[in-house]
Amino acid sequence: MSELLRCEKLTKCYGTKTALDEIDLCLESGKIIGLLGPNGSGKTTLIKLINGLLTPTSGSITVCSEKPGPKSRVNVAYLPDNSYLNNWMTVKKIVDYFKDFYEDFREDLAYEMFERLGITPETRLKSLSKGNKEKVCLILVMSRNAKLYVLDEPIAGVDPAARDYVISTIINNYNPDATVLISTHLISDIEQVLDEVVFINNGHIVLQKTVDQIREENGKSVDDLFREVFRW
Repeated sequence: MSELLRCEKLTKCYGTKTALDEIDLCLESGKIIGLLGPNGSGKTTLIKLINGLLTPTSGSITVCSEKPGPKSRVNVAYLPDNSYLNNWMTVKKIVDYFKDFYEDFREDLAYEMFERLGITPETRLKSLSKGNKEKVCLILVMSRNAKLYVLDEPIAGVDPAARDYVISTIINNYNPDATVLISTHLISDIEQVLDEVVFINNGHIVLQKTVDQIREENGKSVDDLFREVFRW
């Protein structure tokens, strides 16, 4: 395993509000990791810093030994919590866009997953349900051969059947030498696929352990420990 992400005393402030407060964090390759915390805990701020969409107030962050920017982005596949695709686009147009933009994009894999959903290359996004639009976005991200996949709330707002599809798509299509970082508060739905978890609250990392450590040391599931730590 190798180091993919390192944060040292990473701080991000919005005016007088501190979203992340001198966090230290290291993530290694070859894992599925849950970034878990209540709303407003700092999850999305950290994700945006990883993707270079925000700059730190102080401290440092590196992704694949690079500061977030054009060089690091070639190694990161990012799924934001909101759809970023235009409704007028066809699936083929979107695939062509990704193929041109990302050298590691696996076109054949994307079309294979679309076919399983009954989505043709000529399908326009505006004709799809909200759930299928979200599946399209996920397929595009998971069709990259990236080193770090960062998924912001990929199962929020979808029905249980769609959650199962999302989870199976994630675990069956990512590069096994890569790491998947999943931000969510729906822990019980993804706990079975997690190798490690990071608990974050009020801009602080309050726990980083493997799922096996939690079960052995605490005698609890990740969901139970989360509810205890955050008193849900």
